[in-house]
Amino acid sequence: MAFDGITVSNIVYELNKTLSDGRISKIAQPEKDELQLTVKASGRTNYRLMISANASLPLIYITDENKPSPLNAPGFCMLLRKHLSGAKIISVTQFGMERVINFELEHLDELGDLCRKFLIVELMGKHSNIIFCEKADDKLRIIDSIKRINCFVSSVREVLPGRDYFIPNTMDKYNPLEFDNEIMAHIIEKPANLQKAIYTTLTGFSPIAAHEICERAGVNGDVSADSLDNDGKLKLYSAIDSFISDIKSNIYNPNIVYDGDRPVEFGVFDMTCYSGLNVRKFDTVSEMLISYYSEKNNHTRINQKSSDLRRIVSTALERNRKKLDLQLRQFKDTEKRDKYKVYGELLTTYGYSAAKGDKELICNNYYTGEEIKIPLNSELSPIDNAKKYFDRYSKLKRTYEALKIQIEETKTEIDHLESISNSLDIATILGDLNIIKEEMIASGYIRRSFSRKKQQKTPASKPLHYISSDGFDIYVGKNNYQNDELTFGNQSPGDWWFHSKGIAGSHVVLKSAGREITDRAFEEAASLAAYYSKGRDSGRVEIDYTELKNVKKPKGSKPGFVVYYTNYSMVAPSSISNLKEISD
Repeated sequence: MAFDGITVSNIVYELNKTLSDGRISKIAQPEKDELQLTVKASGRTNYRLMISANASLPLIYITDENKPSPLNAPGFCMLLRKHLSGAKIISVTQFGMERVINFELEHLDELGDLCRKFLIVELMGKHSNIIFCEKADDKLRIIDSIKRINCFVSSVREVLPGRDYFIPNTMDKYNPLEFDNEIMAHIIEKPANLQKAIYTTLTGFSPIAAHEICERAGVNGDVSADSLDNDGKLKLYSAIDSFISDIKSNIYNPNIVYDGDRPVEFGVFDMTCYSGLNVRKFDTVSEMLISYYSEKNNHTRINQKSSDLRRIVSTALERNRKKLDLQLRQFKDTEKRDKYKVYGELLTTYGYSAAKGDKELICNNYYTGEEIKIPLNSELSPIDNAKKYFDRYSKLKRTYEALKIQIEETKTEIDHLESISNSLDIATILGDLNIIKEEMIASGYIRRSFSRKKQQKTPASKPLHYISSDGFDIYVGKNNYQNDELTFGNQSPGDWWFHSKGIAGSHVVLKSAGREITDRAFEEAASLAAYYSKGRDSGRVEIDYTELKNVKKPKGSKPGFVVYYTNYSMVAPSSISNLKEISD
């Protein structure tokens, strides 16, 4: 997550462009560490500015959402309303490249005189704060803050009414906007690796920004900074200088990098270090932040909600794998059954030649023509020995036939559980989890609970829909019920079916729509089957594909289980960066 000084510089640029000369019409404090300002800007347009000093997620962005406020406004909110209602935003600036934003505000005091105040937003993790200041003796003096910090909390700086405002020392970092040869020398003299040397030298630079600079310079960010040769130093200097030049010129490109549908990282610059992954671009940094954190929160919430289901599946998988291991060992023991049958038949034929008390009988095996040695119980007659071998054969045969069925059932159970596990991995909304839970209830892994509590409505779960580069529709099932629906619900002539070979995965259907399907569409559908399978982390997955009409569902089989006897195979990369997902 790259909420660094570079992202803040883009936010400041956006706020200046949007809110400059606007007037604050409403001030609310929805949470104890959060402000919401309504600003009437040029063109009489109202903008809502959300400012959060939350220690775990400090943010500032323009939004359409109007969060409800408490009935009784907190003291800090009342203070701001007293001073800043109707105040004009003169400018929005950033202190160097720090994660600190300064709103310069003009308003009328009680006597009607024009005066200026400053609302300073510090977005620094657990040290985040919103501080209201005034100018006094050429210094900023604190009027109040959303979080009061006394000497018992911080020995570095008190944030209390009447104290002077200052930004603490940033560990001897340099302002990147003043980048020159001297600052470059400090970077390459550091004993740390090159990537770390960059972000520990330049204020406001995050590890991802340092990584991107190394990528653009074509140098290895993991090597020691002081081991860089002259050519590498020149390339690095040029990359940093170009990067900072874009910031000075307000050239930003808000975007989010996705691994499939999972947001990986956001930034306000092109992240070439994530080549091969999907990139979604945004018009404003506010839109990017809202989208990233809402999607990230959604993924976190889905993972939390699915944890109980995952635990049940994991326990059932472990139990069934142990059962299969035991069954396979028992099955191996049944391989001796035919030997005991032959012993019994040979004793029935040649038993007359064995004397009383013999411990073995050597005779000709008429099945192979070779001599064979048969162990005997000396206390039993040859006929009784033969009967004992026939009994052992019958028992092992019954065990063999029973185990054959049991092993097949256990393997089917494991495959089914693996498919449920894969469905949990690709679930994106609560509706997906509800369908998976229903399947687990129907399969007996969970007991159905009856509650009088009104169930909250959740979004309907639908298969994923992609458009290939050549314009073909490709659908991906997110769970076993959707897999069955896709495969058998709406077949058309010329449609093709894809699935990962030998491992759990989604059913993928490529719709022909009456056209001849291109090789590229086949490859992209196979990539989707690879990506939405248990083998996605291996990079390349073997995929079976066949015409949809060749796929059959055995009677009474579990959801998602199919058979096919005519198919082709290809090895596909588990990357879908070139495919466009459609929201149906």
